[in-house]
Amino acid sequence: QVQLVESGGGLVQAGDSLRLSCVASGSAFTLNAMGWYSQAPGQQRELVGTITRGGSRNYAESVKGRFTISRDNAKNTVYLQMNSLKPEDTAVYYCNGRTYEYQEYWGQGTQVTVSS
Repeated sequence: QVQLVESGGGLVQAGDSLRLSCVASGSAFTLNAMGWYSQAPGQQRELVGTITRGGSRNYAESVKGRFTISRDNAKNTVYLQMNSLKPEDTAVYYCNGRTYEYQEYWGQGTQVTVSS
């Protein structure tokens, strides 16, 4: 089992930056990909970005050039640096971890609210 705990959400203004963190515990060594998904009210959860243990990254088109995902394998932590935030980035952001056997784990989510 893997537990994921996010932190770093909050209320910011448009144009501001925010950094989210997600710490994995338990059998964190089994995780290959870690990443972030967002879910706005009334919307489906969607990909923000992922990063593999080896450092390969994948981003949603909507965040390319603004968001950067990084990972510290020694600390079992994944980060999401969000710059130039827009009101449409407002959502609950969930940390995701996927093992080499494609089992998935989710954090409890952290709210990000961007005011105009």
